[in-house]
Amino acid sequence: DVSKAGTYIVSSWVKTWYEVYAEPRIRPNTKAYYTNYIENHIIPGIGSIPLDKLTTIQIQRFYNNLQKSGRVQRKNFPELKDKSLSPRVVRGVHTLLHNCLEQAVAERLILSNPAQGCKLPQLEKREMKILPQEKIGLYLAEAEKRGLLAAFYLELTTGLRRGELLGLKWSDIDLEKGDLRVQRQIGRIDGKIIEMPLKTKNAYRTLPLSADAISVLKIQKCKVGNSEWVFPSPSGGPMSPDSVLHMLHRVLKRAGLPKVRFHDLR
Repeated sequence: DVSKAGTYIVSSWVKTWYEVYAEPRIRPNTKAYYTNYIENHIIPGIGSIPLDKLTTIQIQRFYNNLQKSGRVQRKNFPELKDKSLSPRVVRGVHTLLHNCLEQAVAERLILSNPAQGCKLPQLEKREMKILPQEKIGLYLAEAEKRGLLAAFYLELTTGLRRGELLGLKWSDIDLEKGDLRVQRQIGRIDGKIIEMPLKTKNAYRTLPLSADAISVLKIQKCKVGNSEWVFPSPSGGPMSPDSVLHMLHRVLKRAGLPKVRFHDLR
């Protein structure tokens, strides 16, 4: 076993672990996070250290450096002013590394998991901003001018996640019975907009529709003609999650309202 451990450095073990244990079991949009953590952070930071020589203090220093200056400068982007990496990303890197090293312990490549004793940055609680009740009319009027009333009204009344809202097909909606089934979500992987399964079993659910939501959806159905998607993009496929976010920010700005996250609309 010791000779086997000696053949691995951290970068070769993390790649092997990802290919054999992680990739076959993770959701498509999680792959982008994992490959980012591995390629941009773990390999450049500690990749050259022999697996069986990796210590807790080396990992702790690696996390501290990530927190201070771990942001990756992307090509063709303006020079980064703030190079610090958010606590959420540092904790994500730790979770991946911890799991990867746990597997090395299970395979007796190392005796114990050196990521075990590391101190992690505290998550900052993000203040949730919500639209004031008296401003919702303004917001919806501005959304209507841009042809987005149905999407944003449905969001306010059902609390769907952004990907779930964009993943709605007319086959999921029963306007007679007045309900809506959440069956899939839309995400972007490697620049492509694709249909994806929902995060958990409980995310597959049926929601009641208010009378107003039904009226708004009937108008939307006439508008989109024979598209299978409730909110199609101009090219006919599902709308991109990024473009709906830009539209939200534009609507809020035009209505003179504070910028809120899409998630806060829930």
